[in-house]
Order: sequence, then C-alpha cells, then structure tokens
Amino acid sequence: MKKDLHPNYNPVVFVDMTTGTRFISRSTKTSDKKEVIDGVEYSVISIGITSDSHPFFTGQKQFVDTEGRIDKFQKRFGAVRRVGKPKLS
Repeated sequence: MKKDLHPNYNPVVFVDMTTGTRFISRSTKTSDKKEVIDGVEYSVISIGITSDSHPFFTGQKQFVDTEGRIDKFQKRFGAVRRVGKPKLS
C-alpha cells in the first residue's frame, strides 16, 4: 500500500444535538473540540439527526414547524445582498 495516500483514521465521538446521545466510532473527520473517554482522546463532532432522534427509528412524530422554510432562512441569515458585476459605461 502506498504511504500518505489514505487519510488518517481517528477515534471520534458523534454527539446528537437534540438528544445529547454520544456514539463512539472512528472516522477520517476531525475537529478542534476534544473529549477524553476512558483514557482515549476523541474528536467531538456534533450531528443534527441520528438514529436516536430520527422519527423513523424512534417511532415518534417530531415537532413540525409551521413557519415556511424561506421565512425561516431569511430570519436566520437575513437579507444577504448579492454583489453584482460592475456596469460598463
């Protein structure tokens, strides 16, 4: 196998942001946030949805937001202006 061809495979802990459940695994993804569990240092990666919070796996219906997606996006990021091309005279 060629050296320096494959990315490093590191220990990570995936954290479900809604339930706080932690899944210990290994991944090529890393983060600056670290956590020590049982003497091993893990990179902490936050995830929005996992099998612990997804309605398919839990069998429970999640809160459905009545606000529209576009309105929610506008509220979150504001009215972002596009920088247009300069007009040629």
